[in-house]
Amino acid sequence: MQPEATLNQLKVRLGADKLPASYGVYFKNTLVALCHALEDHILKACSPEPADQPLVLVTFQRGKWYMQEADRYFDIAQCSSQVAIAAVADSGFSEHQTSQLDNVSLVNIDSQDSLVNEWNLIILAPNYASMVLCHELSEDEYRADSQPSADIERKFYGLWTFERPMVEQAAEILIERVRPYDAALADQLLQRHHEIQQSISTTPADLSDVVSRIVNYLQSSQQQLVTVNRQSRELWELEGQASRLNRNLTANKLQAFLRMAQRVDERDQANPVASLQVSALAETLGQLLDLTTLKLRRLRLAGLLFRVGLAEAPIEVFTKTADQLDEASLVFWRDRAVLGAQLMSSMPELGPVSQIVSHQLEYWDGSGTPDGLKGEAIPIESRILGLVAYFQELTQARGEREAMSPSEALAKCEDYSGRRFDPALVDALGNVVRLAEIGMMQLPERPSQIPTVWLEAAKDVTSKQEATL
Repeated sequence: MQPEATLNQLKVRLGADKLPASYGVYFKNTLVALCHALEDHILKACSPEPADQPLVLVTFQRGKWYMQEADRYFDIAQCSSQVAIAAVADSGFSEHQTSQLDNVSLVNIDSQDSLVNEWNLIILAPNYASMVLCHELSEDEYRADSQPSADIERKFYGLWTFERPMVEQAAEILIERVRPYDAALADQLLQRHHEIQQSISTTPADLSDVVSRIVNYLQSSQQQLVTVNRQSRELWELEGQASRLNRNLTANKLQAFLRMAQRVDERDQANPVASLQVSALAETLGQLLDLTTLKLRRLRLAGLLFRVGLAEAPIEVFTKTADQLDEASLVFWRDRAVLGAQLMSSMPELGPVSQIVSHQLEYWDGSGTPDGLKGEAIPIESRILGLVAYFQELTQARGEREAMSPSEALAKCEDYSGRRFDPALVDALGNVVRLAEIGMMQLPERPSQIPTVWLEAAKDVTSKQEATL
């Protein structure tokens, strides 16, 4: 990657250790799915007020790639304050109707400029920011046995994120890369950038639907990939290629779910680290109970995703206790486990984790939901998750209820021992809390790992492979 590359400049500014977990290598079809998901949010959230509309910066490498999306960008421009499109001019690049719009600016980049190797989409609005920032691998960066033999096999270094500070810096870098071609346009884009910075909304947009869309688009891209390749390759070639591309898509679908969980935590100002703490404590209990490595990995991930079902819940769910909620909000709280499992059903690789999340509200005496499972019929991981989630919730203030100390929260759990919770698990939790009280250990704040690709092959892909999650 050249030093002047947009992605490389951002890495230098931030430091390599500050890049998001999504940083990695992407196949082209993954990038198409990611970009379409982010672009469609512009269309869905279209505001009639120009001041609320986003600034959109996009690089298409060559004009022919832009022409494949030009009609789509005509609609995007109607919902954007300004759109700047950079590509090598070819294939009617400047003649399309989108290119004639007043708020669309074309930048005809030189074929020797390293921008021709980049794939960038930056969206900056007063109430949200998002981007896909990538740089194509050079021929020398491919292994000898992995040179792309089809367009969909092209690979890019890159990342995608909703982190505003990172998006703002990337926008500044890309605007300055446009300056040698059109200084006046660069000034205009920078002015709009500054206007947006000065008018950041105090109510950030809920991007849960964007994350759901990313998962769905990646799933669709995965299915189309196999269909297309079956038409053009022998089966033995297809299997190797599909495996590589599917791993890439799967990792990014998981990142989308993790981001959704993070958004839930961000909405919950009273308990903004619930997912991390629940995952960490569940992992600790699992280790004490000598769960297998496979079960620990599933439990750790289930802890991070345990309340993803609240992604679209009303804000009242995060500001009031259950007995203070109205009926509409109570439905989200009561059904959060099932809603989370339904969301994860779009990703078959998460099947075992989805089952853990689904059964976290089952009770030891059989009076829980959704299936009324009783005793050891409830998966051990679900029993751990349900207990830990309840304990952690009590240690944080909620509505008029004050935060409890760990010993007070443990006492509440002990009150439900044998009814709601597995007595053996309550005893194990008690041991952890008491060790923490005497200074022999600290209650964990983060799981040992934040997963990116802890996945297992979907059963409909192969029933013979052992799970790797």
